[in-house]
Amino acid sequence: MSSLSRELVFLILQFLDEEKFKETVHKLEQESGFFFSMKYFEDEVHSGNWDEVEKYLSGFTKVDDNRYSMKIFFEIRKQKYLEALDKHDRPKAVEILVKDLRVFSTFNEELFKEITQLLTLENFRENEQLSKYGDTKSARSIMLVELKKLIEANPLFRDKLQFPTLRNSRLRTLINQSLNWQHQLCKNPRPNPDIKTLFVDHSCRLPNDARAPSPVNNPLLGSLPKAGGFPPLGAHGPFQPTPSQVPTPLAGWMSSSSSVPHPAVSGGAIALGSPSIQALKHPRTPPSNSAVDYPSGDSEHVSKRTRPMGISDEVNLGVNMLPMTFPGQAHGHTQAFKAPDDLPKTVARTLSQGSSPMSMDFHPIKQTLLLVGTNVGDIGLWEVGSRERLVQKTFKVWDLSKCSMPLQAALVKEPVVSVNRVIWSPDGSLFGVAYSRHIVQLYSYHGGEDMRQHLEIDAHVGGVNDIAFSTPNKQLCFTTCGDDKTIKVWDAATGVKRHTFEGHEAPVYSICPHYKENIQFIFSTALDGKIKAWLYDNMGSRVDYEAPGRWCTTMAYSADGTRLFSCGTSKDGDSYIVEWNESEGAVKRTYQGFHKRSLGVVQFDTTKNRYLAAGDDFSIKFWDMDNVQLLTAIDADGGLQASPRIRFNKEGSLLAVSANDNMIKVMANTDGLRLLHTVDNLSSESSKPAINNIAVAERAAERPASVVSIPGMNGDSRNMADVKPVITEESNDKSKIWKLTEVGEPSQCRSLRLPENMRVTKISRLIFTNSGNAILALASNAIHLLWKWQRNDRNATGKATASLPPQQWQPASGILMTNDVTEANSEEAIPCFALSKNDSYVMSASGGKISLFNMMTFKTMATFMPPPPAATFLAFHPQDNNIIAIGMDDSTIQIYNVR
Repeated sequence: MSSLSRELVFLILQFLDEEKFKETVHKLEQESGFFFSMKYFEDEVHSGNWDEVEKYLSGFTKVDDNRYSMKIFFEIRKQKYLEALDKHDRPKAVEILVKDLRVFSTFNEELFKEITQLLTLENFRENEQLSKYGDTKSARSIMLVELKKLIEANPLFRDKLQFPTLRNSRLRTLINQSLNWQHQLCKNPRPNPDIKTLFVDHSCRLPNDARAPSPVNNPLLGSLPKAGGFPPLGAHGPFQPTPSQVPTPLAGWMSSSSSVPHPAVSGGAIALGSPSIQALKHPRTPPSNSAVDYPSGDSEHVSKRTRPMGISDEVNLGVNMLPMTFPGQAHGHTQAFKAPDDLPKTVARTLSQGSSPMSMDFHPIKQTLLLVGTNVGDIGLWEVGSRERLVQKTFKVWDLSKCSMPLQAALVKEPVVSVNRVIWSPDGSLFGVAYSRHIVQLYSYHGGEDMRQHLEIDAHVGGVNDIAFSTPNKQLCFTTCGDDKTIKVWDAATGVKRHTFEGHEAPVYSICPHYKENIQFIFSTALDGKIKAWLYDNMGSRVDYEAPGRWCTTMAYSADGTRLFSCGTSKDGDSYIVEWNESEGAVKRTYQGFHKRSLGVVQFDTTKNRYLAAGDDFSIKFWDMDNVQLLTAIDADGGLQASPRIRFNKEGSLLAVSANDNMIKVMANTDGLRLLHTVDNLSSESSKPAINNIAVAERAAERPASVVSIPGMNGDSRNMADVKPVITEESNDKSKIWKLTEVGEPSQCRSLRLPENMRVTKISRLIFTNSGNAILALASNAIHLLWKWQRNDRNATGKATASLPPQQWQPASGILMTNDVTEANSEEAIPCFALSKNDSYVMSASGGKISLFNMMTFKTMATFMPPPPAATFLAFHPQDNNIIAIGMDDSTIQIYNVR
């Protein structure tokens, strides 16, 4: 169907909705497959109209289309099956099992068997995975949240979840305009035409001397709409524009790209339990060239990166899921159905640079230091953690007398100079700046605000398009390329030119120094699409490749240096990311997902030996290196440039992205958020005790034993010599003791911060469960909070860890474990609690009666011993849960055997 025909369907849908033809609206949505009404879908799910739900879905997807579709249909049919069992309608349940659920047995036979066994139970809640199943209404609501995320992530629903923005009654307006136009063409127009049909063209039949009225004053048709004169957009029921989506991750087998990112969804297999909720280049003005019209630009060459531990940010409801997967659904990252959780997706910082960022680079060691170069020649250095701009320098030639006459003439004619490239040296002691006119400047960096002039070189005639550091013969050098079609290598200490490589027939756009097996070389790309490779021997180019797009291309290796990629944009706006087979000089794979006509020259970067990222179509797009299909797209809450500049830090936990209005957005994953928070705290003048959050940390590295003094959370300090060594519980050798470790850098600790809870203001008591898979807190207002670590492919044991966040848990009933409190002296009450050895019960008090709670249901089993005296300490016997000890505020201790 043509584009205009598709748009006509949307106009008809709007007309039908305005005329209240509700059933017809949704029938046309289903049959056309152009717009999926999430509101209608939600209403039908809440009403339990399962046949209509599946019928409506069938207009957009089938069960076996992809894993998202499969899970959508499975969740719907499982819910229908459980509801039949809940009503004790066994014949209906058997019918659903045979007719609807059997199709999934070919993918997971064990799961189908377990579902079948539910028929043998008097109450299916006796099954452990379904013990938390609540009533029908709450179960449908929980399922619907998961279904919405699956639909939003399903590539078959892309561009079908948001109705086009139309003015009111757009179809009527177009018809009115057509009738007015027809009336203007009448040979015998009459003042008040009587239009009785739309089936044929309008024509007035009047005497020849009749005058035609102005179409805009026609009383029948109404005024002819003028530009900007239509009524404002009103509510169109299900056609209201949807709010911008939370940027979260998609499956890697999508076939097309979109500027609208989708939330993360559970990429795991279908399961019996209830569903879980998962919470380089820029366009430049072409220089004059008598032969070919070439632009100049900066290169976003990437440095090597190491892969850190990832931290998931998915959010799960407190419902267990069977650890079942379909055949072939492995846990490796090449499986597309599991969205990655270690990509920087959260906008953690927004920095105002003051002029448009053209190039950015994170410090290789201090990974929250961001170097920025702008379109007016400014250099900025930011401490991203504290949001502080440490240095801001405007462009200035350090010694004009040493500049060539062409440069002096160019600066007089056009004093505005842009930064094409900024880059740190491998150890972060130097950084280089390549400008759009002749010059390269090197600064030495000594920490904080201490930035000093090091070298200034009139390097090329015209723009210096790229700069990169390398170490040929173990000597630090930097390489430049420019509009004069040359590549030059300079000594980074003295500024002496070591090599000049000639051979390109067009301006050299980017360079990529590298080494393999002790062989040092440089890849270079030119604006005619040629890729060449050079050794440091002045013997000429060794290879001659042709880059896809044949225009602006940059190259980069994976962090481990084993895989070579390039990203380029053609003059027509077609963009490409490809992986190269270096031995053959041929493209190994071409990645898909770019906008058909990019609005600028696309930049890209690599991270973690796993991901590729590019700025395109007002978003950041990600690919798995092993999968040519788009992995996910993130719009960073909107406001990005058409082709934003991007840059990862070394660990891949932070991603700097250029935005409109001279802004820089810094995206972060969970590691990055923790890193920024740590730096922000260290930069504060005084530490503040955290009352709304709980931090969980674990040792991340060992160093030689030493005694150090560490500041405590409340400003106190304690000597490590006073701290008892920790004995690993998992060790078979009970006598083995960890060595004392000096903690001198924030990166040596791994920590995570649990989400704030609006019900509490301060945590009074905290304890890990005996099983080691949960943490229980007692707040000052007598409310208990429980967080559980879920068992998954990244945490096979389900034990407590700082590598994955636990999820706050409470039963489906929604009740809370709340202690009895006394009105008098509530501030002086001493909270206390104790867990039974099997974590089944918690005994707790907050100044009032002692309460005994069931940890599975949160129900109060008993209350006893009203004050005074009040309980101040509670303990279960380690071998017998029936024996409890209670310390009182009158210094007495009570021991009870509840038998």
